[in-house]
Parts: sequence; C-alpha cells; structure tokens
Amino acid sequence: MIGEFKVITLCGSARFKDEFRKQEQILSLEGYMVLSPIFFDEEIQTKLERTKLEMLKLMHYRRIDLSDEILVINKNGYIGESTKKEIDYARNHSKIVNFIEN
Repeated sequence: MIGEFKVITLCGSARFKDEFRKQEQILSLEGYMVLSPIFFDEEIQTKLERTKLEMLKLMHYRRIDLSDEILVINKNGYIGESTKKEIDYARNHSKIVNFIEN
C-alpha cells in the first residue's frame, strides 16, 4: 500500500490489451494505484532485442513486488504460460491473486 491507496498490478496476455485499458480505468476510479505492462505494437515488438524483452519481463515482476495484489486478465478463461509464471511468482511472494473471470 502506498499512502492510503492499494497497489494492484494487471497481468495477462497482450491479446487482451483493450480489457487491460478498461480495468485500468475501473480500478483507478475505485481508488487503486494501477500498474500495468507496456504494450508495443507488433512491428516494434518484433524488432526488440532479447535483452530488451528480458528487461521488460523483469520490470513486470518488479511491478508485482510493488503491489498488494494482482488482477489476472483471463478473458474466456485464457491464461498463457507467462501469466501462469506471474501468478506463481505473486503467490510465492504472498500477494493476493484475483481474476476477472472464474
């Protein structure tokens, strides 16, 4: 918690970018400080060096470290391998894990 605000990190597949944006707005208006991954368009993403991709991955885990909880964007029940690792990481670091769908 930072001040009076709980911190929540959004996790999930980049294919749900629109849902990430929706949840950012909803949670911000509910009083959460929202941390979310940065999404690059496909052209930029394919040009990123492996070291840059690894840096972005580590930055996302640091967001989880800073959070009180994570919210998994699991539309239609989809949870990819990277997101599964983020969920495990969050649970292993005593973070609350919630999902947009059961």
